[in-house]
Amino acid sequence: MKYSFLIRTRVIFFCISLFALILIGKLFLVQIVHSREYSDRADRQYSTPSSNIFERGSIYFSQKDGQVVSAAMQTTGFKVAIDPTKIIDKESSYSELSKIIDIDHDVFLAKANKKNDPYEEIANYLSKEEADAISFLKIPGISIYKEKWRFYPGINLAAQSLGFVAYKGDELAGRYGLERQYNNELSRDKNNPYVNFFAEVFSNINDTLFSSESRAGDIVTTIEPSVQNFLEKTIQGVKDKYQVDSIAGIIMNPVDGSIYALSSKPDFDLNNFSKVKTVSTFSNPLVENVFEFGSVVKPLVMAGALDAGVVTANTTYNDSGSVIVEDKEIFNFDKKGRGVVNMQEVLNQSLNTGMVFVYKKLGKEKFRDYMLSYGIKEKTGIDLPNETSGLVSNLINSPRDIEYANASFGQGIALTPIEIVRALASLSNGGNLVVPHLVQKIKYNDGTEKEMKYDTKPVKISAASAEEITRMLVNVMDNSIQNGKAKFEHYSIAVKTGTAQVANNEGGGYYKDRHNHSFFGYFPAYDPKFIVFLYAINPKGVEYSSQTWVDPFLSITKFLINYYEIPPDR
Repeated sequence: MKYSFLIRTRVIFFCISLFALILIGKLFLVQIVHSREYSDRADRQYSTPSSNIFERGSIYFSQKDGQVVSAAMQTTGFKVAIDPTKIIDKESSYSELSKIIDIDHDVFLAKANKKNDPYEEIANYLSKEEADAISFLKIPGISIYKEKWRFYPGINLAAQSLGFVAYKGDELAGRYGLERQYNNELSRDKNNPYVNFFAEVFSNINDTLFSSESRAGDIVTTIEPSVQNFLEKTIQGVKDKYQVDSIAGIIMNPVDGSIYALSSKPDFDLNNFSKVKTVSTFSNPLVENVFEFGSVVKPLVMAGALDAGVVTANTTYNDSGSVIVEDKEIFNFDKKGRGVVNMQEVLNQSLNTGMVFVYKKLGKEKFRDYMLSYGIKEKTGIDLPNETSGLVSNLINSPRDIEYANASFGQGIALTPIEIVRALASLSNGGNLVVPHLVQKIKYNDGTEKEMKYDTKPVKISAASAEEITRMLVNVMDNSIQNGKAKFEHYSIAVKTGTAQVANNEGGGYYKDRHNHSFFGYFPAYDPKFIVFLYAINPKGVEYSSQTWVDPFLSITKFLINYYEIPPDR
């Protein structure tokens, strides 16, 4: 009997301890983790009769020192609603309200005349001062309610990457960008928090232990706000100068895929997105659109040839200015020949004929294998919605030499900007494909955090080949860009320009007067911290990307070196 009593005592003690532990945990959640939410809901000075106050998690930028800055947040204010059945004098009510807030006379009267509707909202996003002033008037039929709405402090900073929250039918959810990609994590429970205590406790345990659904939390991105701002101002300046149709840039860590900045123009004001007339402005061309980038593809092909051992930097050929492939004549950009030149000069002077020579040395099969190993027909896995993949079927299905010859200098294959950045980054990091990404951490409402992990996989080229192509691209910077005047004395910078014809999607072929100017570089070249990729569609009054992009790239490079205090590497 004593033994049985002892067992029952221990069971009871265990149950009491378990209950106490759950109670303490629940109090922690209520008082610490969810304190702001419960405080807001307990504030009944202005309460909303129609629905719960809108709640949503925050999105943060990350400063270089690790501190976070709000990119998307909830802000609190007030709204004005009327009960038409209680309004005594519509004109007088309008006159009094219009002294405090801007409200359309006809809209007010139209809503005030709805005698069978006891609730009509007439103004939103009011400050506390405005709400108090209206409340002080004590106008019959006029009520003030507390509300929250989505606010983006950066206005248009990283607009396409962040996305926004909007209605689709009756559903209010993330549309575009990270708001859509992480909608499950950012969404909040719409149910009333005052539910049965024990039911909530044990449902939380069940969710934690058995549910695979996304938990609510805040998103911490890799975007550095000062870097993002500098990139946006730089590309906006280029857009204005050359009246570019569209323009974009990416700054990424080529070793782990963390994106510090990405932007495309035109963009929009996230707090006034309803004013945008062209819906395509909301989409992100860096992940959703494909382009033919031209000569920035040449280092990928050259790296494959170096790795296969069919050329070295000193291998020579005779450049006559053009080459015939299947009755098609391929020219250098200026249609001029250089005579006997080596592979280094092929990159320095961006010679198309030299790249056709390299392709022929590789052959179709090796050319295809090396190019596809860079992931150019795959999605990168970036954490943004609607990512598409490159159009490279001509390298897989076509037996024609001309298709491969064109691809050797970046024409005839179309890639997303994020695809080409990932491929080029593999040249800098020893031959690895990273996963470009914007989110580094999710901070859950239960007090836990999830550090995001992203895998890498090797490409076909070796680390030695990656180092050799890097050496050649540093030579391009030191001796070719602005005739060597752009060289950084104490930093090794690997670069390549690209100028490509723009495909005519309606009439076929290519526009003769439209070009895509691109530029990429990574640095410090042999221990890279940054890769920068820039492109502009149809800049006016300028022929080559060396004219469009060199100065902006140099400006970005100097800013990053100084801002992050990167030590010299030579």
